[in-house]
Amino acid sequence: MIDRGEVEDYADLARLGYVTAARITQIMNLLNLAPSIQEEILTLPAGSPRVFERRLRPVTSQVLWDEQRRIWPSVIPQVTASEAHSG
Repeated sequence: MIDRGEVEDYADLARLGYVTAARITQIMNLLNLAPSIQEEILTLPAGSPRVFERRLRPVTSQVLWDEQRRIWPSVIPQVTASEAHSG
């Protein structure tokens, strides 16, 4: 929507989605994940523990994809049973 000029910035998107601009930024940061990590998340088998955005923040904060890939395995074991069952 930003690229098409329908909204000016993340703040406009946030208002449309009834979330904060900070939350939009967190969500949009997922686009910076290395393609291999995105693929892995998208192809997790049914019944796998959920991978929550907040657990991905240390990964998305890294600019280099090689560094993201190094950190990524440490994110998976941190997914707890309580998170896997929360909504």
